[in-house]
Amino acid sequence: LFLALSLSTPARATCLNDFKLLDLVNWGSVFPISIAGIEIAGSTDSVTTVDTISSPICVCPAPPPLFVRIGLTVGFWEPARYIETVKDPGCLPSLGINLGITSGGELGGTNSSVASTGSHYTSAQAHYFIYPIWSMMGMLTDWICAESSGFDVAYMTEFDPLWQDDSLSAIINPESVLFGNPVTQAACIADSIASTAGLSLSPLFWCMGSWGSAYPLTGHIGSSLYTEANAAIAARMLYKLARGMLVCDTNINICGCMPTPIWVKHNYKMHAAVPVKDFSAHPIGRSGLLWSSLKNPPVGGDNFVWMLYRRRNCCAF
Repeated sequence: LFLALSLSTPARATCLNDFKLLDLVNWGSVFPISIAGIEIAGSTDSVTTVDTISSPICVCPAPPPLFVRIGLTVGFWEPARYIETVKDPGCLPSLGINLGITSGGELGGTNSSVASTGSHYTSAQAHYFIYPIWSMMGMLTDWICAESSGFDVAYMTEFDPLWQDDSLSAIINPESVLFGNPVTQAACIADSIASTAGLSLSPLFWCMGSWGSAYPLTGHIGSSLYTEANAAIAARMLYKLARGMLVCDTNINICGCMPTPIWVKHNYKMHAAVPVKDFSAHPIGRSGLLWSSLKNPPVGGDNFVWMLYRRRNCCAF
């Protein structure tokens, strides 16, 4: 389908990239790895890892006739998903394909300012990809901790009217009115400081540190830093899917993935992979002043791919 669409509609230059899907991952960000509660390999990422499982031995349910299985706890950062944020609707930069979606400019991304108020505004579409890297590489496919699903484009906001309209989104998610007021937003200062230091404050789930508010759950961000704003839009995509019970957390229940309608931010980290790859992952909300420089070149930029890592603790046997 993607091939047919790409042949029928000329792809824009910003959608074509000289890289392979396997090049998205920064393998150093998979660390730290722990086995039986003992860290065997550290990480160069300045991100604080919080594991919810401390016991070296684990017990999980199993199908009959075993009923239970006993194993060792294993923890690592899994590069299982990635998110695109694009200025050009229908552009899939990770695949080098433009689906040719035209909307008279209604779906196109923007980066503008309002002179009368001095406020800034950035918007983009987002695409959420299932990325089972171990299966794609033919590695660890028989390991219980490896995801066995196939590669897939799981969500595209071009077809979601809620992503385009803040007011419409507030009807479905009325809590955005509560968390959008100045009092609750003032609490986000603490999250901004903590996430820049290396650990997002998950109890402040409505905050995204220096990136702004997690609400409304749309593609509109009030920020003048274009690269950081796109990272915020990618994080909003993750939270939006979590609110819809469409993603699950692999660092809560060692026996399986658990849906989390209120996301646990510190179980995720991410980095830019396209157009310029970052070689260190960052917690959600870390100030773009520390990492966004030169990540959006004047030629071939404005359409991003963000590699998403989730902390995974599982029971291996």
